[in-house]
Amino acid sequence: MHVTASGEALFRYLVVSAVRVRMVQGLSQAAAVEEVAGTPLRTIEGVHRRIAARTIYRWLSAWNASGIVGLEPAVREPKMASRVLSNELLSFVAQQKAADPRASLPEILKRAREHQIIDADETVDRVTLWRAVRRMGVPTKRRKKLHGGDTRSFEYPHRMQMLLCDGKHFRAGATRAKRVALFFLDDATRLGLHVVVGTAESAALFLRGLYEMVRRHGLFGSAFLDHGPGFIANDTAAIVERLGALLVLGTVGYPPGRGKIERFNQRADAAVLQSMDGQRDLDTRCEALELRLNHWLRERYNHEPHEGLGKDVTPWQRWSSDPQALRFPEDDAALRSSFVLRETRKATKDHLVPWYGVDLELPRGLAGTQVELHHQVLDDTVRVLHEGRLVRLFPVDRHANAAARRGRTPAAEPSPTELPPSAAELAFRRDLRPMVGPDGGFSLPNKEVP
Repeated sequence: MHVTASGEALFRYLVVSAVRVRMVQGLSQAAAVEEVAGTPLRTIEGVHRRIAARTIYRWLSAWNASGIVGLEPAVREPKMASRVLSNELLSFVAQQKAADPRASLPEILKRAREHQIIDADETVDRVTLWRAVRRMGVPTKRRKKLHGGDTRSFEYPHRMQMLLCDGKHFRAGATRAKRVALFFLDDATRLGLHVVVGTAESAALFLRGLYEMVRRHGLFGSAFLDHGPGFIANDTAAIVERLGALLVLGTVGYPPGRGKIERFNQRADAAVLQSMDGQRDLDTRCEALELRLNHWLRERYNHEPHEGLGKDVTPWQRWSSDPQALRFPEDDAALRSSFVLRETRKATKDHLVPWYGVDLELPRGLAGTQVELHHQVLDDTVRVLHEGRLVRLFPVDRHANAAARRGRTPAAEPSPTELPPSAAELAFRRDLRPMVGPDGGFSLPNKEVP
């Protein structure tokens, strides 16, 4: 079983992916690290960070040694924030920074004097306060908007080395129902691998399409995604890493990386998506639209000449002539296990565990304990290991529990105790013992009589 990685470990995994993708494209490790160190990298939460080259080398060594586990940040023991400043003042500064991140420390000290937390004539060293606040983990710098990024054009030589995916919104049917299609493309051959349709972009829709694509075409080396709602989730990064692939998140309006997928979106819109808007006899269910788009993708688009591959060359011809062998999982059970995430939660005393706004009911005997939940993202089910087997959890039905009979544990039966034999039984064994032993009296003597 795999353990779900933390948010910081997943960001470090994105940095490692950025370096290793450049190494696959032909750069040396030193050149790849230098490029990544000079580029502001965007986290899943949308914050830009610059990572020093020395730190990147350390993360690469940890990845090569232990994988995603080696990228977990070290747990440090908490230290005292300050031996000089009062806890009341430090708590006030933390509250003010959380409510007003732009407020400076001198301004917060003025507010502390107004609230009579410190005396009017009391002098507080700003450096000491700044160090204490940093030690508490309170951010003290203003976030600056960074511009620029990695805008190098790329193209991989073999199939399934780079996976491209993007969502295309469209209208369907007479009611003009809102739908979105996630198209999966191969970078080297431009082959349309798969498409899934939903009502909105989400991580669940993308992961379902990823699972079906891997079952049909095999594993991939790396994935290039944008910052859509279905791609910037921690679950997406964790499962891509679980599949042994690298993940690259492109910036908004990234022309070199998004040019291929955007050109495909224009072609799909002109060929099939525009005709669905207002069509009266069209089945607008997501399953029906997904079947229709997959048929167009595999029977029409993949067999038409593509301008990006040369004259009179189709994506299917380039795909089928590629000497690169495809890699498939061992079996479907092993593939599905890669889409299971584990998370530890504490159960309440009434056998409930909170799960993203819903209270799930646990089996008896787990109240007040730390339970490990197994989340299958493909069908969005949650299970817990209880008495050696995985038990599926459901939302609590309080109305049914109010009328249900309370189960009770039956009292254990007293174990029979063996009493010593009585005097009468001892006399019976002595006076009426058998005339011969169990062997019938034919046992050989210990010594031969001459």
